[in-house]
Amino acid sequence: MSRAITTIGFDADDTLWQNERFFRMTQERFAALLADYTEADRLMERLLAAEMRNLGHYGFGIKGFVLSMIETAIEVTEDRVPASVIRELLAAGQEMLRHPIELMPEAREAVEALAADYRILLITKGDLLDQERKLAQSGLGDLFDGVEIVSDKTAPRYGTIFARHGDGASRAAMVGNSLRSDVIPAIEAGAWGVFVPHELTWELEHAEPPRGHARFAELQHLGELPALIAALG
Repeated sequence: MSRAITTIGFDADDTLWQNERFFRMTQERFAALLADYTEADRLMERLLAAEMRNLGHYGFGIKGFVLSMIETAIEVTEDRVPASVIRELLAAGQEMLRHPIELMPEAREAVEALAADYRILLITKGDLLDQERKLAQSGLGDLFDGVEIVSDKTAPRYGTIFARHGDGASRAAMVGNSLRSDVIPAIEAGAWGVFVPHELTWELEHAEPPRGHARFAELQHLGELPALIAALG
């Protein structure tokens, strides 16, 4: 009997491994460096605004984040930011790019359990070199039938990916911690959207969960995923 689901896409950052935690740590460092110029809450507002402006220029990832911090530092100091602060911000970004991978609980077990019976894809946003580094360090690379590192996640993009690697979006599921990027556009493409919340999620990834939609599911952790996929199938 043919399965309702044949292909499963996984988000990477904060779904399979930790990511946002390191951004928050760097933001705290950023606030300490600029404490003489503005309050932390105001600084974070200015930083988020810069990140939003710059997504179209730099895309998602650590490098764009560092450039947005430098831009914000210039703005809040009215062009008087010390070179030492710029140097510290660059060093912080380099530390983030070198940080060892920390897999989420039960991430390996979930992917391994599903890889035997389904096409497994990694579908992630961000900087190409950084995401390739993290995938290589994760030890999960051999479990994926395909890897897609994209500039953004949209319904048409999911439709294209699931058609290229599988039997189309209608027979696919996308698993991730971002409602805005992983769940809602996948559902709009015709796939199942499986939401696995993370305690830390970037503000720009927030959205209202489409509860009540026939192809929406929410899990507490990845350990529940194999049973869900079996039930959907």
